Amino acid sequence: MSDVKEWGNLRYQIAFSTNSLAHLRMLTVRQQRIIMAAVTEQLAYEPNVPTRNRKQMRPNLLAVWELRIDNIRVYYDIEEDEDVVDIRAIGIKEGNQVLIEGKVVEL
Repeated sequence: MSDVKEWGNLRYQIAFSTNSLAHLRMLTVRQQRIIMAAVTEQLAYEPNVPTRNRKQMRPNLLAVWELRIDNIRVYYDIEEDEDVVDIRAIGIKEGNQVLIEGKVVEL
């Protein structure tokens, strides 16, 4: 986990990969604040419980879980043995496509 920054002192630590931090910086300050608030609220406790905004994804190379925040998607994995939520990527949903760093990503 050398490429992550830890954030917060919660039940689950929230860790952003270097790539996800770059994705976050590409968004507006308003979007960044919305994401940080949602991540704290939705993933600090029981990030592995599906909800209306949180779901386990089909097998893919990006992440196991998806958090939906309006048209924003936060992709994450959970390291249960360490109580860490590892944010892998952040994208924007446009129609049937997800754009990460302005590029369409197949999930």
